[in-house]
Amino acid sequence: MTFNFFYLEFTSLMYYIVVMVFYDKDIKKEIKKGLLLKEVVTLFTHVFQSLDQTKDLNLFDIKQLKTNSPKEYFRLRKGKYRAVFTIEDQDFYVH
Repeated sequence: MTFNFFYLEFTSLMYYIVVMVFYDKDIKKEIKKGLLLKEVVTLFTHVFQSLDQTKDLNLFDIKQLKTNSPKEYFRLRKGKYRAVFTIEDQDFYVH
């Protein structure tokens, strides 16, 4: 589970923007083993942060995948890398 916190200060009040990005267990294992570069994970995390702020899937190369599952799966392409994810309760789950 990854928590990303950003804060903005306005007239001595703090507002927190929380972006929840959850990575699958297999992805976490690949990161720990060094098979998946941390820079790639950071790149995708920044994309998900932008998506959370704008709520606009058209900003990036995102396509909805056709499946028989009741969940809506999306494919995000960034350079030569791809991520398959779902959106549930405004949280991103990367598979």
